[in-house]
Amino acid sequence: MASALDVVSYVLEKTGPLPAMRPQKLVYYAQSWSLVWDEKPLFQSRVEAWTNSPIAVGLYDAHRGQFEVERISGGHSESLSDVQRETIDKVLKFYGDRPAQWLSDLTHMEEPWRDARKGLAPGEHGGREITHAAMAEYYGSL
Repeated sequence: MASALDVVSYVLEKTGPLPAMRPQKLVYYAQSWSLVWDEKPLFQSRVEAWTNSPIAVGLYDAHRGQFEVERISGGHSESLSDVQRETIDKVLKFYGDRPAQWLSDLTHMEEPWRDARKGLAPGEHGGREITHAAMAEYYGSL
């Protein structure tokens, strides 16, 4: 199975460098729509509902401290199947040009992030998982 790092490597090949928070959101949406369209996860990494957005933890560790992400060490886009690439391409077509703040605002309006953050103070880290089931159920209903 591909990793979140593989997904971001492919995203960066398609988009070029991105501000650090945009890849996180694009990876989240790629995972969500893969669960709906392909009926399986794109990657296994845990996605958590952090204060500002959903975060793939291993991916965050790979670009921590960077303002702009040009490439991801350890990511191999060639690990992706044609079906996975198609899913990511569809996500990029809809979400790819959106600013990070727009994407963050969108995730904050959607149930998977909101449900995972229930009971947490607005600035509290929390680290609660946004499950595959929550993503598949919500996005599958749209």
